[in-house]
Amino acid sequence: MTAASLITLRETLEASLIVGIVLAYLQCTHNQRYNITIWFGVLAGVVVSLILAIFFQLAFGGFEGRAEALYEGFAMLLGAGLMTWMILWMLRQRRTIRKDVEQQVEFHLENDHPWGLFSLVFFSTAREGIETVIFLQAALVHSGGVWQMFGGLLGIAVAIIISFFLFKGIVLVSLRQFFSVTSLLLILFAAGLIAHGIHELQEAALLPVLIDNVWDINPVVLSEGVYPLLHEKGAIGGIVKSLFGYNGNPSFLEIMGYLLYLLGITLVWRRIGDTPAAVQI
Repeated sequence: MTAASLITLRETLEASLIVGIVLAYLQCTHNQRYNITIWFGVLAGVVVSLILAIFFQLAFGGFEGRAEALYEGFAMLLGAGLMTWMILWMLRQRRTIRKDVEQQVEFHLENDHPWGLFSLVFFSTAREGIETVIFLQAALVHSGGVWQMFGGLLGIAVAIIISFFLFKGIVLVSLRQFFSVTSLLLILFAAGLIAHGIHELQEAALLPVLIDNVWDINPVVLSEGVYPLLHEKGAIGGIVKSLFGYNGNPSFLEIMGYLLYLLGITLVWRRIGDTPAAVQI
């Protein structure tokens, strides 16, 4: 699993849950005539997300030197911030997400607002899509390559398959456990983005270095093409670098940013309380 696949899996499934709740309520109330409106809303949200992705590539590519370091640093910090907000928002909302969506659908049905139904699904899909674009941009900046893109597409495909079985009443996975586990993984990924974002801003001389390398195992090579397990190119180090932003030679400020972020979000998580009821489709 790559960071990109984890991001697209989570975001696509969240969007699918909203769409599934809406379609299920329309079916229960015998209002399937609005299904086409819902699917047009989904399509419009996807198109907006793709346009934003193209805009990112055209507007923010081609930087060099200090400008590149600044862009990458701020992109990672922005991605980490939005990812944290998304995780905590879902943690608070998933207790009542089904009820809230059904109430909105009921209101639009009672007032004969097909555009309201369209807007509900459009903004939900577009929000998840825009979040995905920003998160993927941060992931690609951190660890680019064809595998990240392939992983992103794989995550979308897996989420669609899971959603299909959920809508058919075939439970393959506990959604409560799924969102809890993926939230923990994304928190670690966000911590890595913060640490790497700090590294880039230090490269751009925007942040002080203080202590350059608290430790440095990157120069260690056991033999030609063979590295220690925790080396950035090692069996373990390479995986955790791709997923969680591991660095084989971190600065003091990178370590502090990583640890302070984990401490802060742990306190907020405990305050909110990770005791949500499972979402049901």
